[in-house]
Amino acid sequence: MRAFAAWGAVPLALVAAATPAIAADRTDWVDAKTGHRIHLVSDAPGNYALYFNYNAYTPNGDTMIFQTADGISRLDMTSWKVTPLLKRPGLKLLFAGHKTRTAYFSERPAGDPTGPVTIYAADIDSGAVRLIAKVPKGSQIDTINADETLLAGQVASRDMPLQPGAGPSVGGLTPYAANWPDGRPMTYADAKEYRLNQRLDARIPMEIYTVDVKTGARRTVLKATDWLNHLQFSPTDPTLLMYCHEGPWHKVDRIWTIRTDGTQMTKVHARTMNMEIAGHEFWSPDGKTIWYDLQRPRGESFWLAGYEVGTGKRTQYYLERNQWSVHYNLSADQKTFLGDGADSEMVARAPDAKWLYLFKPQTIPDVAGIRAENAASLIASGRMDQEKIVDFAKQDYKLEPNARFSPDGKWLIFRANIEGKTAIYAAEVAKAAS
Repeated sequence: MRAFAAWGAVPLALVAAATPAIAADRTDWVDAKTGHRIHLVSDAPGNYALYFNYNAYTPNGDTMIFQTADGISRLDMTSWKVTPLLKRPGLKLLFAGHKTRTAYFSERPAGDPTGPVTIYAADIDSGAVRLIAKVPKGSQIDTINADETLLAGQVASRDMPLQPGAGPSVGGLTPYAANWPDGRPMTYADAKEYRLNQRLDARIPMEIYTVDVKTGARRTVLKATDWLNHLQFSPTDPTLLMYCHEGPWHKVDRIWTIRTDGTQMTKVHARTMNMEIAGHEFWSPDGKTIWYDLQRPRGESFWLAGYEVGTGKRTQYYLERNQWSVHYNLSADQKTFLGDGADSEMVARAPDAKWLYLFKPQTIPDVAGIRAENAASLIASGRMDQEKIVDFAKQDYKLEPNARFSPDGKWLIFRANIEGKTAIYAAEVAKAAS
C-alpha cells in the first residue's frame, strides 16, 4: 500500500505541535499525542466497519468492504478511494469471502427486524447479486468457512431483545440501561451485564446450523438451551467451527469448538477461579491458535491468552490495567497485536486506556537459561510492549472501535466517534516523518 500523496496544507511539524482539535475540512492529519498519521476513510451516514473478527478484505487484500445507509461500499486499499458496490438500503453486510471476491449480506422483510432472513452474495467487482438461501425467522448468520462452501448461523426458538423497547443494534450500539433495586441507574457496563444475565437465565432453546452455499441446504450442528453465539469458522480448516456460550462471562465457560458434523465438541477454556472470565475470542490468521481476553479474576489481572487447537499448548501475555482493550487483533504475519483501548467505566476501570494500541509480545526468558524439565507442558508466559497509535480521549466507547490490521500490516482500520460523529478511519503503523 502506498502512502498518501498529500496530507493537507498544514506542515506536519506544525500539526504535531497543535492541539488535538481536528479541523472540519481535513481528512488526513497527524495525531498530536502519538505522531501517527490518520486518514478519514468514510463518515457516510450509517457507516459500519465490520465487527473485529469478521473478514472485511478480498483474498488478495486490495479491497475492504463496509456498510453504509445506502448499502455496501468498497475501499481501494492502494488509492483509498471509496466507491459504491451495491446500493440497497436496509441490508446487513455479513463478511467478505476468504476464497472469492464476494460480499455476503442478508435482508429481512421491511419493518420486521426479527423476520425471515434471506442471504445473498454480491460480486465485489461487478456488483452482480445472487441468492444463496432463505433461513428461519430470527436467524443470524455469523461466519463462512475457509473454502466458502458453508455458512454457519444460530437461531433461537423465540426472540428476546436484550434491551426492552430498544430497536435493533448495528455495530454494538445497543442502548443498555437498567436500575439497581434502590432505583439508582446502573452504568452502561453494569446495565449490559444485567441484560445479558436476563437473556442467559431465560434458557431459550437454540441451534447452530450450516447452510450449503451452492444448494442452500440447511443442517443442524448443535441444539442446546445454552445461549449460543459468536460463531467463527477456522480460516484454514473448513469443518472446524468455534462458538461461544454467551452470557455474563463469569457465569459461563464461554469458548468452544465443534466439527460441522456435530462431533469433537471441545471446551477451549475452563474457569478455575471465581469471577474468572474469558472471551472476545478470535482465530489467528493461520487457524492454529484461538486468542482471547482472559482475566483472573475479572477486572484485576489481565492476559491475552492463546490456545493451540492442534496441540493444546497455551500462551498467556500479561497486560497492564491501562493496556486492557475491548477487542484485540493480530497482524497477518502474527508478530504484532493491536488493542482498541477502553473507557474508565469498563471492566478494567482503567484511568488512562483510551488509546488505539500496538502490542509487541515479549516472552519471559528462563532464569540463567535454566529450563524446567516440564516447561513444554506448562503455560508459556510473556508481556506486551506497547505503542500508542491514536488518541481516543474523545471516543464514546458505546461505539466499539473494532480495529483490524490492513492486509499488509501497515495500517489499523477502526470505527470511531472522535470527531463527534461515527466514521471509519485508518491509522498508519509507522510514525509520520517529523
